[in-house]
This record gives sequence, C-alpha cells and structure tokens, in this order.
Amino acid sequence: MQDLIRASILGAFVADALALGAHWVYDTAVIKNDIENIASYHDPIAPYHKGKTAGDFTHYGDQMLVLLQSLKDNGGFDAARFTDAWRTFFMSYNGYFDHATKDTLKNLERGLGPDECGSESEDLGGASRIPALLSAYHGDRDRLVTAARGQTAVTHKDPRVLDSAAFFARITAHTLNGDSPSAAIQLALDADLKNVSIADLVEAGLETRGMDTRKTIGDFGQMCGVGAALPATVHLIVSYENDLKTALVENVMAGGDSAARGMLVGMVLGAYRGMEAIPPEWIGGLKAGKQIFSLLDG
Repeated sequence: MQDLIRASILGAFVADALALGAHWVYDTAVIKNDIENIASYHDPIAPYHKGKTAGDFTHYGDQMLVLLQSLKDNGGFDAARFTDAWRTFFMSYNGYFDHATKDTLKNLERGLGPDECGSESEDLGGASRIPALLSAYHGDRDRLVTAARGQTAVTHKDPRVLDSAAFFARITAHTLNGDSPSAAIQLALDADLKNVSIADLVEAGLETRGMDTRKTIGDFGQMCGVGAALPATVHLIVSYENDLKTALVENVMAGGDSAARGMLVGMVLGAYRGMEAIPPEWIGGLKAGKQIFSLLDG
C-alpha cells in the first residue's frame, strides 16, 4: 500500500512537471513541432511560466507542494493554516498568478476566512492539489473526501469544482483498495454521484474510452474549466489505465490545460500501477524531488 500512495503523489508531481513545457499551448501542431521529445521535461514554450525551467512545476504543482508541507507541519489538513501558508507562498512568488489566485488573494485582503475566500473560478486546477492529501488520509476515505473539498474551497468554491475534488478523492481511495480505475469510477457514479452536478461530465468521459485522445480532448475543449477538463481527464484515465506514461504523454500532446488534467490522471494511475509505472528519469528530474521525498519519508 505504501508504494501505491507514494506513486499516487509522485504521479501527480511528475505529471505537472511534464506538462510545464507545453502548458497552455492549444495548437497541438506547435507542441509536436517545437518539443522534440515530449516524454521528457522541457522549458516552457509559452510565456505564462517565465523563469521556469525543465523539472520545475507549474503554479498548480507549486501549490500542491505547499499543501504537502502544510500537512506535514500540522499533522493533517487545517484549512486556516493551509490558507496562511498558501497566502504567504504567493507573497513572494515569481510564477504565474491565475484569476483564481488573484481573486482569492483579494478576498483574503478583505478579511474573508478560509470558508469564504475562494474564488468563483470553475477551473479544475482547484482540485488538482488533492494528491498531497493522500499522505495523511489514504486510509480514511471519508476524511480524504472532506479534506479534498476543504483544500479546494480555499481557492475555488464553485460547486462543480468541489464535486470534482470529492469525485477524484473517492476513485483514488477505491483504486488504492484494489479496484481498477474504471471500476472505481463506476462505483463512484453508482454510489456517490447519482444527483451530483458532475455526473453527466463523468459519463461523457467514459463514453470516449479508447477513442483518439487529441481529437477527443479537442472536442471536449482543452480549456481549464470543469466542463471541458473533467471529461477529458476521465477519458485519459479509462483509456490508459494500465499505462501511466502513455497517459501523461498523450495528455500533454492534447494541449491546453494539461497540468490540471495530468495531476489527477497521475494520482489515479499511480495509485493503480505503483512506482514501477513512473519512469525513473521523471522522478530523478524533479527539481523539488529532495523536498518531496523528505516530506513523504520524514
């Protein structure tokens, strides 16, 4: 089990680092032409992550590392302390500030607390930090789901983003208990999502299993919002559930917000296939690798 938990968290981190090179590039021909080997880390080719280099994280991965550190410091998820750590991190951050981050910081400046400060953003990226929570709650699905909603709400309070965080927490818990990702998704649909806002998006993703990934994600939309990113993420999970590497490479080649999608794919498939599924060079190439392993092993 410990191998699977570690692989789930690291699967998310390597997915984000892999996405950095082509993150928010929407023309798949540009990605194909400008990045010689997409299966390795690259400097970003778009201007959003100026100053980042191969092996760094996007702002999503950076925030997940803040969450992982907060979990370690506080013995679990504490919304107020995570919010303080998150805010402090962005006070000196040189990376990209998306609208959710800017709006949340404004709300904090207005005196709103962790239960109120989240933005109205519909971006799936708000849920993409949740893999870090497995370090504390891998054995308790209910607490994992509650923490997933809580950490997401700090920056994203849109109901579909919150439901997405809970959904991915549930299917990862099922996968850690031995179910395949496809079976875990169906279990979550049958037991938890009958009347939830994202059920139709999950079902849409399931219907595309095995279809051409770049066309499928292009049809759903390469954007950050849950309406496009959630079914695209489900497509990747069920189409490549036995092949984490191909899933993450195809995710990047599909363009757009590959970081948010990839982190959730890496979490689920890492939980299913373990450390052997993650290329060693991806782990070794993480600039924050030493810090991550210290937090996981300490």
